[in-house]
Amino acid sequence: MLTLVSFDLCPYVQRAAIALSEKGVPFERRDVDLASKPGWFTAISPLGKVPLLQVGDEVLFESAVIVEYLEDTRAPALHPADPLARARHRAWMEFGSSILADIWTIETTPDRAAFEAKARLLHEKFARLEAELGDGPYFAGERFSLVDAVFAPAFRYFDVFDRFVDLGVFAGLPRVQAWRRALAARPSVRGAVVTDYEARLEAFLRRRDSRLARFMDTGFVDKNPRSGVHD
Repeated sequence: MLTLVSFDLCPYVQRAAIALSEKGVPFERRDVDLASKPGWFTAISPLGKVPLLQVGDEVLFESAVIVEYLEDTRAPALHPADPLARARHRAWMEFGSSILADIWTIETTPDRAAFEAKARLLHEKFARLEAELGDGPYFAGERFSLVDAVFAPAFRYFDVFDRFVDLGVFAGLPRVQAWRRALAARPSVRGAVVTDYEARLEAFLRRRDSRLARFMDTGFVDKNPRSGVHD
C-alpha cells in the first residue's frame, strides 16, 4: 500500500492523487498541518513540503517526480508513447506549474497593480493554451493525460474565485472553458480533494491580507478587475 502524504489545499498533492486514481492504484492518504509540521514529517521531507509518496521504506518528494515514478511503474500510461509528444506534454506540465505560481499571487498579494498584472498574465497564458487545444475534451483529445492532471487543480481554484471576482482569465477562450468543465466532471479530479474543499479554500483566502480577501470580505463582486476601475 502506497501512502500519499498531503495537505488538504495543495494542488501538487491533487495531481499525484489524480494520477494514482487514473491508474487504479490503491493508496492511503495522510494529511499534515503545514503550519505545525510534525516531527515525523520533517524527518522524511527534505524540503518540508508535500506531496510525499511513501513506497515501502522509500520516500519520494516533489510531485513531478512522483507522477513520473507512477508512469514508469503503473499502467495505464498517461503520457504519449512517442518521445517527442511525451516531451511536449512534460513542457506543458511545467507551464501548468507556472500558472499555479501566478494563482498564488492572486490569492495572496495586497497590491492592486500586482493583482491586475497577474490576472492579465493568466489570460495570456490560457490564450496560449487555447491555441494548443483541439476538439477535446482533454488536452490530448479523447485521452486523459498527465497534463490534465496538472491543470485540473489549477482550474479548481476558479470555482471559488468566480463567486467573488471575475478575473476575466477565460474570456473569449471557449476551448479552455470546455476543457475546464470536462476536467471538473472527471471522477479522479472530483475525488482528489476532501468533500468540503471549497469551504476550506474560502476560509483560507479570507484569512489573507490580500486584495482578493477584500473582495470576499466586502461581498463586492468586481466584474472587471483588470480594468483598474474599482478601488
